[in-house]
Amino acid sequence: MIKKILISQPRPATERNPYSAMEKQFGVECEFRQLIHVEGLSAREFRQQHINPLDYTAVILNSKLGADHYFRLCEEMRLNVPDSMHYYCISETVGNYLQKFIQFRKRKVFYSEKNKFEDLLPAMYRRPNEKYLMVLSDIHTEEQINMFAEHKIEVKPAVMYRTVSTQWGDEPFDYDMIALFTPAGVRSIRENFPEWQQGDTVIAAFGAGTVQALEDAGFRVDIKAMPAAEFQSLPIAIADYLEKHNG
Repeated sequence: MIKKILISQPRPATERNPYSAMEKQFGVECEFRQLIHVEGLSAREFRQQHINPLDYTAVILNSKLGADHYFRLCEEMRLNVPDSMHYYCISETVGNYLQKFIQFRKRKVFYSEKNKFEDLLPAMYRRPNEKYLMVLSDIHTEEQINMFAEHKIEVKPAVMYRTVSTQWGDEPFDYDMIALFTPAGVRSIRENFPEWQQGDTVIAAFGAGTVQALEDAGFRVDIKAMPAAEFQSLPIAIADYLEKHNG
């Protein structure tokens, strides 16, 4: 029977969330603890990529984190981002977030209505002389860059922040179930607990990349959730498992 579950994400902001409902329905305890965190590259580290952000006329942003670290690094390197810079954002949320850094009315900001960079291609085609810099984490796929390349748009990838394992400390790692959402979370377990054996511990994973990382690390994946699978949400998949084993 499952009693204690590690959810490797921050605690939800409100009590009205699927995990609270799960605790009440199945009598489990959910502990929220992040196995990873993000830290920015220093200006010195970034310079090792031999990239000058001001050589580009446009920035491609796939997250608010990307915006944070782009403007942080420019400030640390004492680079004045010109008013003429264009911003191509994965979503309206990211586009609106830029108001934290720029006078929005003076810039040209483009964003996707459907969270797909493909939606930005028409705007890019209208500016054939644009030079694009794409802000990325050290852990990323080439899928987006390849998509631009397939449409004859040259994009320069620039790693500006990285995902690192959070140090666990001396507290015991004793859970009946572990819910993981990223391959980096798998890496954190291996780094923090190199001798840990799964045994009867149930592992729930979201996304094909996380599942693959777990299997590559020699773990058994008991619960899977991903966009094209039976369960598209990990809380729903976990609840289904608890219904069968704790119900």
